[in-house]
Amino acid sequence: MRDRPPGRPRGGSTLRATVRIATTAGLVLAAAILSSSASANASSAVYRFVDDRGVVHFSNAPADRRYELVQPRPRYERNARRTQPRLPINYGYDSLIVREARANNLEPALVKAVIAAESNFSPFAVSRAGAQGLMQLMPQTAAGLGVEDPFHVRENVSGGSRYLREMLDRYGDLKRALAAYNAGPRAVDRYRGIPPYPETEAYVKRVLAYYRGYQGDFHR
Repeated sequence: MRDRPPGRPRGGSTLRATVRIATTAGLVLAAAILSSSASANASSAVYRFVDDRGVVHFSNAPADRRYELVQPRPRYERNARRTQPRLPINYGYDSLIVREARANNLEPALVKAVIAAESNFSPFAVSRAGAQGLMQLMPQTAAGLGVEDPFHVRENVSGGSRYLREMLDRYGDLKRALAAYNAGPRAVDRYRGIPPYPETEAYVKRVLAYYRGYQGDFHR
């Protein structure tokens, strides 16, 4: 993973604010407060890191190197080929992704790719089917993985990484594992491969493209 020491705003007065948040409601409020302070000073930036307990910390003037820049709006980079999906840019969860990926013998770029495809890095995302959080865990899947709060950042990424590892061990093939993550293992077993669902077929292609795109985020 790239070493990104926090920068310092240049010019103008700086409103220093550091917020430690452990609840979902508090996280939304903290993001709104710090975003407002950033908008008041165009040169300000907001930084974030997730500690070992899953507590999210925000600051606009960090003194700790664990803080990483938060993008106020998703930015995108186009791949060289226009036929490839655009790559969402987000570094805020990289430290957590590395830790959980290593714990489950996964490549961090793959875990990050699944997060990008599932929720576009939104810890509060809820799908029409009821999947929740960064890695979009269905309630029954989360319960089976011991995830008590799917909107808790660390719990969600830990559970999602373990589930992805289970699918890889079950099928021994990345494409089928991703299809099972999206459509469920029963569908993969039924069709003996990627189910002929347009959503699942597009999902597998998107994750693989993101996976390639995020390789550089974790080179040391």
